[in-house]
Amino acid sequence: MTDPVLVDVRDGVALVTLNRPEARNALSLDLARDLSAALRRLDADEAVRVLVLTGADPAFCAGLDLKALAADGAGYLAAVHDADCIRLVGELGTPTVGAINGAAFTGGLEIALGCDFLIAGDRAVFADTHARVGVLPGGGMTVRLPDRVGTGWARRMSLTGEVVDAGLAQRIGLVTEVVAHEELVGHAMDVARRIADTDGHMLRALKKVYDAGWDATTGVALSVEGELAAAAVPDWDALEANRQQVLARNRAQL
Repeated sequence: MTDPVLVDVRDGVALVTLNRPEARNALSLDLARDLSAALRRLDADEAVRVLVLTGADPAFCAGLDLKALAADGAGYLAAVHDADCIRLVGELGTPTVGAINGAAFTGGLEIALGCDFLIAGDRAVFADTHARVGVLPGGGMTVRLPDRVGTGWARRMSLTGEVVDAGLAQRIGLVTEVVAHEELVGHAMDVARRIADTDGHMLRALKKVYDAGWDATTGVALSVEGELAAAAVPDWDALEANRQQVLARNRAQL
């Protein structure tokens, strides 16, 4: 059986790869749990000064596993919530660079937004399809996305579910730069090594200062999002129809 998460640590930099390419790295329970465990383990390792998070081609992460969601509904959502891999990325003490190689949709976009900053390959695309699927965001989307792109673009992306390509993502501030797909991971690792060439305690302290300022302005909003998402009961009868519509739309847009 293929490991759902791959970890390669070199010279203080850990490359973490979501490895379920046949499902566009959608969050199966194994992937969600293994990702959470790997991130916690690496965050506790003082020898790891920087994380680089990416996906096995062709996608970064398609978000929730819509097949599992349609089949197991509340049970699947509860298990993913317990795994806590979506919110966890933004709560790490270790600086984290997102190397977005392909589609980062919905929960996958929330995972990406938890990184300190994002570098995109030219095949990267981004979308928030929570509303189309029929599940409210609960991983920080409504707070982290406007923090990156402003309220106008954040609301537009969430309300329309439209796909944003790498070029537009750079123009609106979602990613810091766009590089050729083939160069993405190598370039992200080079950037990470430049970060890692600093005392690890200083890096964590600097990140903590940035995070403290961000938390001071967003803590209440994150709590409200989590409470509303937990209280909202999806229309399970409509999920399968929504899943088929979203899959068809995504295939047409990618």
